[in-house]
Amino acid sequence: MEALAALADPTRRQLLALLRDGELPAGELAGRFAVSRPAISRHLRVLREAGLVSSRVEGRRRLYALDPRPLREVDDWLGSYRDLWAQRFDALDSEIARGRRARVHPPTDGDPP
Repeated sequence: MEALAALADPTRRQLLALLRDGELPAGELAGRFAVSRPAISRHLRVLREAGLVSSRVEGRRRLYALDPRPLREVDDWLGSYRDLWAQRFDALDSEIARGRRARVHPPTDGDPP
């Protein structure tokens, strides 16, 4: 799953966040980061190769757009783990509620523990 590897880098995640609202030129994307333009170009290439962004040329500009399809694949893969965490969070909620009840109604002598 190339998309997951591409998403591991925080700069690439920021680039995707910028493209979430629509297409942007490479120069504008690069201008929003403190790293060099060639570094941003490399990040965009990794995103393009992972299928997370597409690019097109308009005049002298290269425009980038988000392609959400690989994100759906990652989301589908993570879905099986969501159930695992949901069960654990439900169990944690039950323990927290039990602890609150115990503080509000502490056991007295003769009550079962």
